[in-house]
Amino acid sequence: MDYVVLEEIKELQKSDNRNEYFVFVAPGEDRCLQDSKNVHIIQIGSNFYPLWEQFSLPRAVNQLNLDMLHCTSNTAPIRCKIPLILTLHDIIFLEPRDKSNKSFYQDMGWRYRRFVVPRILKKCKRIITVSDFEFNNIITKLQIPEEKMVMIYNGYNQWFRPVEDTELIYQQYIEEPGYFFFLGNTDPKKNTERTLIAYSKYLKLSDVKRKLLMADLDRGYLEEIINRNDIGNIRDYIVMPGYIKNADLPYIYNNAFAFLYTSLRESFGIPLLEAMACGTPVITSNTSSMPEIGSPEVIMVNPQNVQEITEKMLLLEKDEALYQKQKEIGLNRAQQFSWKYTAEQLLTVYEDVYRQRG
Repeated sequence: MDYVVLEEIKELQKSDNRNEYFVFVAPGEDRCLQDSKNVHIIQIGSNFYPLWEQFSLPRAVNQLNLDMLHCTSNTAPIRCKIPLILTLHDIIFLEPRDKSNKSFYQDMGWRYRRFVVPRILKKCKRIITVSDFEFNNIITKLQIPEEKMVMIYNGYNQWFRPVEDTELIYQQYIEEPGYFFFLGNTDPKKNTERTLIAYSKYLKLSDVKRKLLMADLDRGYLEEIINRNDIGNIRDYIVMPGYIKNADLPYIYNNAFAFLYTSLRESFGIPLLEAMACGTPVITSNTSSMPEIGSPEVIMVNPQNVQEITEKMLLLEKDEALYQKQKEIGLNRAQQFSWKYTAEQLLTVYEDVYRQRG
């Protein structure tokens, strides 16, 4: 969510010279934005988010006498005296939880959202979400009037494109090109366990036996999955280099054979766009927003069907014509998204709310 608003602010900073923006941030040394003539970065409050949002933020807003407040990460101050715009990326916090995936931090965030969101929805002048899937999901489950809702797609950074890796940057993470790339983690919605079982089956059937590059996954968690499912054959083929720098990701996508995005649920799915923009074929899920963002032409699977995931991996490997077609489909689809277009639509929402204020 922070990544999305960062890109939106950067685009507004470049394109909008008429309006004045005040961007409120918590204390910290990591400054991703710089002040400009009409964009002011203001540090307020403490790092404890509920206190920051419910007390420090409304106090700062009142002191500056602003025209409206846009809260960009699902929650907002319960007491806000000016028109409020909310970006509600998803309502996963209302859906059933996986009891095995509750850290103290995750549990507190879940409880905070469940407490705050119902109390602010009626106060919002506009509620923005990021896909038609989530738009309809929010209207249905929260009974929000459709005229109050706005759907604005996310974008992707333009450095995600077909590039020649002349410096072999990908070799910082894996020795040879032509691997499967998967951004799985311990969140159950990422479907890591089923994807690894499918990969195990792929290794047994493939003559090529491509390696699987996985970013930032805990080794102990991987071993639990291996032992629970008796898939020890994947150990010698899994590469887990830890954190991959964002600046290196275009080279990771470009040198991958295919990108596996087999989540159970996504409200949007920026990595899906990034891979397609690099011309990397994707295997993604037929659930939630992924068919919408990827388009019906990309290779889709039932993410709960392990055999289906395996079959699509093998199909891409054996059918060269299909493989080349998927590269073209991804490149063409990605051209329909950009942060510039996202920011233009966001500015339209601001102007509409401003005209209707009071």
